[in-house]
Amino acid sequence: MITEQDTQLALIHIPLHLYHNFLQPILKVLLPTEPAADGDDSPIEHATDVRSRRPWEYEHPFVNISVTPIECSVACSRSLAQRLFVPARDALDAASRSQVSITEEDFVVMQVDGEGLDAGQRVLELTSPLAMARISIFFITTYFSDYILVPLRSRGLVIQALEERGFAFEKQSEAYINPQHNRNTSTPSFDTHPPSTPPPTTVSELQQRTFTTLKKHNVFPTVDPSIQLIQCAGRKNNSDRNGSVPISSPADDKMYLGLVKCLITPPRFLSLTLTDTEPASLLLERSLLHHFACPTPSNPSDSVLLGSKDDILVPIILDLSTMPLESTGIVCGVAGRLVGGTKQQMLGEPENSVEMSYLSTAKAGAVMVAEWELQRAMDALKGMSENGMPMGY
Repeated sequence: MITEQDTQLALIHIPLHLYHNFLQPILKVLLPTEPAADGDDSPIEHATDVRSRRPWEYEHPFVNISVTPIECSVACSRSLAQRLFVPARDALDAASRSQVSITEEDFVVMQVDGEGLDAGQRVLELTSPLAMARISIFFITTYFSDYILVPLRSRGLVIQALEERGFAFEKQSEAYINPQHNRNTSTPSFDTHPPSTPPPTTVSELQQRTFTTLKKHNVFPTVDPSIQLIQCAGRKNNSDRNGSVPISSPADDKMYLGLVKCLITPPRFLSLTLTDTEPASLLLERSLLHHFACPTPSNPSDSVLLGSKDDILVPIILDLSTMPLESTGIVCGVAGRLVGGTKQQMLGEPENSVEMSYLSTAKAGAVMVAEWELQRAMDALKGMSENGMPMGY
């Protein structure tokens, strides 16, 4: 199932050396506050009223805050970008200000139900029809769901591309339904700018174009095995009497404080996704888990986070800062190479492809694979090198 979140987003790129200039706006995004009627920030005491209604992580239709070795990237509503990040950018000197980018174009976000297929196949299923139609996307895998961000002007083209691949649009619920996998989505408004060159006709051709484009821009996958990540999430809260709005709990405060501790000193890698329908989802370094400890007499090692603390993921990172924002096919091309390149015949039996998840940021992409499958993934990507694409560690 795919549903569209009711918000229009701006994408913000912050160079790591300017991170501390934007720390206050980033933390303000997490604060459970609402704008006052005149458009200014509401007083801090108003936060108490909001917290009594619901936890802080349900305050926004969609927010992603990611810190990687390449950048700090924020996807948030246009109103938050204007209210919090534009003033921080404008306060910088001219040279620093030019290094921060805030998209003028709005993006819409679609939430993808994560059930039914393994993560790699799910990435391919959703991104391949959009890549074939030359639609630029950002893809974010979280603990509960996947999210696709597409330019607002491309909403109509997204509908057309998905309908042509067997998705049906259900107007009354504004959802796409894939008859084969029982998956839904939403969107509407046609892109009036057709691609200057014919779109690829096969995923194989798409992959070849992707790798040629990456080579042209001197983009190569890099990995630092010392970055060990955990995919986790906040625990689900109880609902109110109507069963719709989660009720805040002490665990929410511990979760919030843990995030603040992680963000005050820039982590090497952290991605936080907040929506108004699900608990906070986190991809963070294993070494940061102690910030979320919630010991109890019966379980001294208890945590406010859901998820295995032993399943280590390692990110394979693509620095896309030299490529245009509207570049297409990268998510699908790289995912297709990993899924296809690691599915080999072993003693007459097909070997399972590497399990992967994906994180798009403003100027980078990261493929997360299990630590024990890192070498197999890198060997698959090495095929890209042998076709002319460099490798790097």
